[in-house]
Amino acid sequence: MQEVKATMAGSVWKITVKPGEVVEEDQDIVILESMKMEIPIGAEDDGTVKEIKVAEGDFVNEGDVIAIIE
Repeated sequence: MQEVKATMAGSVWKITVKPGEVVEEDQDIVILESMKMEIPIGAEDDGTVKEIKVAEGDFVNEGDVIAIIE
């Protein structure tokens, strides 16, 4: 199991995958917006998205879990 975590504080601008979707290493899971920059957060390994723990528009802090991949 892999916890995908926010690398910095920001707002969830876009969620690019859905639960049940198969993802590859480095594939974008969520795009954060911080200080007018878009920051993609990707999968660390191949797997299947089990859960998305945020919604578009949510604010996250660095280290918050945004998705679970198995």
